[in-house]
Amino acid sequence: MKALDFDWKPLALVPLLALAALPLVGSGSTWITLTVAGLAMGMIIFVIASGLTLIFGLMDVLNFGHGVFIALGAFVATSVLGAMGDWTGSQELWRNLLALLPAMLVAMLVAGAVGLAFERFIVRPVYGQHLKQILITMGGMIIGEELIKVIWGPQQIALPLPEGLRGSLLLGDAAIEKYRLVSVCVGLLVFALLAWTLNRTKIGLLIRAGVQDREMVESMGYRIRRLFVGVFVFGSALAGLGGVMWGLYQQSVTPQMGAQVNILIFIVIIIGGLGSTGGALIGSLLVGLMANYTGFVAPKVALFSNILLMVVVLLWRPQGVYPVANR
Repeated sequence: MKALDFDWKPLALVPLLALAALPLVGSGSTWITLTVAGLAMGMIIFVIASGLTLIFGLMDVLNFGHGVFIALGAFVATSVLGAMGDWTGSQELWRNLLALLPAMLVAMLVAGAVGLAFERFIVRPVYGQHLKQILITMGGMIIGEELIKVIWGPQQIALPLPEGLRGSLLLGDAAIEKYRLVSVCVGLLVFALLAWTLNRTKIGLLIRAGVQDREMVESMGYRIRRLFVGVFVFGSALAGLGGVMWGLYQQSVTPQMGAQVNILIFIVIIIGGLGSTGGALIGSLLVGLMANYTGFVAPKVALFSNILLMVVVLLWRPQGVYPVANR
């Protein structure tokens, strides 16, 4: 698609929402704090939602069990970081970041491995049957939550931030939490990796071609099923990564945390256009900003604000901000 043909209007939604909230918040420093917090929350949601966006957008699978990979990643992080107390307790930022790296990698590996089994035994028998996919993947998530309780227990577990990532940086009078800046950087890195893989690599080309005309690609000797299984595993791994980030954001984890985040994920995917990675990014940022602004300005309506946001966006664009062409 040529640059002149690209639809830039949805990109304006994020700054428009931020500017609309400024007079309601009142204080400039508070607005900066809330905006950075909203962007950080949005980036974490994007990391989680991007996995499900890939699975639905490329495989046409409605995986309502996505939340189990989120919770699994978070609980794996509690075990890994708990064994690295000398690193997480250090005041040196580089040691804290190096402690986060194995926690994220192990969480992704475990979530990806479980995702492989989930696809083989739960999802594969119901390809092309959306209603059955919803029911069976929800059942899979319930079973996954119970297995998490067996391994780590049913109680809430603390997941404190490493020592060097606690506290805030001052930007004038605005306080910006250090971990939120890390979240923004990780989210941008994930988006850049996905965009490059899908648009600039041979495997991305094969996956997109397989979505459009599977028989043609298979006739050329490529095994699309293996590629799609890889997409499911990678999407599950991203959910595990997002679970680590969300657990650190909340500084605690519960077996039900994935099911709770699922609501936000599906709002993001619907706003984004059911399978669009760029749309999911915009939807995630809008959801994060809306949650933080309304939580400060009108806490009583904060729970419903993102549903209202989704309704407004769909009234403007019923198929989402960047609908996938073959939907």
